[in-house]
Amino acid sequence: MSASPRQRPGHAPAIPAQAPAGSGGRADSSSLTVGVIGAGRVGAVLGAALARAGHHVAAASGVSAAAKARIARLLPGAANLPADEVARAAADLLIVAVPDDALAAVIAGLAETGALRAGQVVAHTSGAHGLAVLAPAVAAGARPLALHPAMTFTGEPADLDRLAGISYGLTAPPPLRPLAERLVAELGGSPEWVAEADRPLYHAALAHGANHLVTLVNEALDRLGDAGVRHPEKVLGPLVRAALENTLRLGDAALTGPVSRGDAGTVARHLDRLAGTAPESVPTYVALARRTADRAIAAGRLRPADAESLLDVLATDAAPAEREAAA
Repeated sequence: MSASPRQRPGHAPAIPAQAPAGSGGRADSSSLTVGVIGAGRVGAVLGAALARAGHHVAAASGVSAAAKARIARLLPGAANLPADEVARAAADLLIVAVPDDALAAVIAGLAETGALRAGQVVAHTSGAHGLAVLAPAVAAGARPLALHPAMTFTGEPADLDRLAGISYGLTAPPPLRPLAERLVAELGGSPEWVAEADRPLYHAALAHGANHLVTLVNEALDRLGDAGVRHPEKVLGPLVRAALENTLRLGDAALTGPVSRGDAGTVARHLDRLAGTAPESVPTYVALARRTADRAIAAGRLRPADAESLLDVLATDAAPAEREAAA
């Protein structure tokens, strides 16, 4: 991504002259007073990370028993207040960490109730959204920031250490970019600037790579169990870890297995057994195998001539007997 533009004169971030009394943070001009709306797995951990970086988390909102417990555990110095009161308590930075589909309504509600103030930075943690969803906050005089940590969270204190070295998908107006990069640096992360129009694609890529990986691995664990393997996680774990590391390092060159070799007979037997044991897994296997074949051909790891029988086997309208015959 492009480097951050220089900050424009007259658009300096609103930073208090000193840390609030009792904040426990550093008493210098870089300390911010922060509020967190949504003490879920992401919000509570991000708030705790900001507090550890020396900022003062004044308040957080959480209604469920789990959210209240997170506030007590991760943000012990923060008052548990309704969302609009959290916004009023956040003199400098308001973190809005709510589900993607709820974000627009929350921002609109805060603006309508007059809870936002001019100069206040309103940052959401959604990967799917950019700055457009923050338009009501901007109309109220606030400054918008999309601050998405590219990490999966449990909402436990251990998450704090996992933040070291992760990337943050950032979208911000030019005057706010220096502050955004400073916050990410204080959190021990790396900034990755994402254009407004590219936020859905950015988020789709992360969901495809992380969320769908969970489903894929669990499917494989289940099928190993069906095959009588007593400790599926011990069998699959080293293989998956090696495959992931090799892929991150080598790209498509890391591909191994029957699809990359064009072993149509092996794939046909996979599909026949899956159809009898776990038919719900067949469409996923077929879709991934066909996409794997496409990538293997494009990368030069599978010759088109060797792929013909394999692609016949993977044809969605092929019956098990026809697949066996094709093999």
